[in-house]
Amino acid sequence: MNIRSLTRGDGVVIGAAVVLFIASFLDLTSYGNQCSGSYCANLDNPSAWDSLGTLMGIYLAGVIGAALITVARALPQPRKVVGLDMAQFGVAFTVFAAWTAFWTLIDASNRGAGLILGFIAALVLAGGAVAGPLVPALKGPLLSAPKPAAMTPSPYGVQAAGAPGQGYGYPGAQAQHPYGAQPQPGQAQPAAFGGQAGHPGQPQDTQQPAPTQQSQPAAAAPAGEFAPFWFAVPVARPLYAEDGSPSPIAELAPGTWYLAVEQRGPGLIAQTQDGRRGVLQDTTGIQRG
Repeated sequence: MNIRSLTRGDGVVIGAAVVLFIASFLDLTSYGNQCSGSYCANLDNPSAWDSLGTLMGIYLAGVIGAALITVARALPQPRKVVGLDMAQFGVAFTVFAAWTAFWTLIDASNRGAGLILGFIAALVLAGGAVAGPLVPALKGPLLSAPKPAAMTPSPYGVQAAGAPGQGYGYPGAQAQHPYGAQPQPGQAQPAAFGGQAGHPGQPQDTQQPAPTQQSQPAAAAPAGEFAPFWFAVPVARPLYAEDGSPSPIAELAPGTWYLAVEQRGPGLIAQTQDGRRGVLQDTTGIQRG
């Protein structure tokens, strides 16, 4: 689970669920000035936990719906139940809780703090669950992506030259020599394939013969050639297969660095931590490492 994939709308849902759970312990009814005498001193106003129907229909239904929405958002792959996403079940629970709270509030004659606060929390909860994926202001990430550290190990296990533990193109990694380029003077050169290895007791020449011709520098990469780089997405975005199938193969989550290995039109060919590659069609607002 990745909590950095949660959006601001999910934050509204979580906050409203906490308030709704607190309201379940408050009084559902309040007699106020309608009761007088010694009998009122011993009168105990019931809470939602004294009524199973009210507790399940409003308070627990809203909390369960918020939990389903949050867990479905934090999972790397969407889970489905009877063909529906887990988040859709959560939205249905929140709408049901708000609807039940509204009619319970209308029907009650002596409305207590628990019922009033529960109705407000259930209404905000349902509104956040429905409007979260639709309103742009609520689709932003709840937690910003962290800055990449210079010595953070690469998730792909690729070693950069001179900097062990850093992947190619990862922020802070040393530049690598292109394939076939000559090493700089002073760098160790591996023995040629098929060369003779030293034997015990046999002296070896530790000095290398002076080159007769100065090594030419590696040719510069052609202008406009794509160079792999690390990036992070601002919000969760689907990753589609390279063959153009409409079904996503993975979901890129905010707060995680991915490797862009190729340009594909306006999109990018991205590689996930488990080695899967696909097309990221929406590249707006990505953060380059």
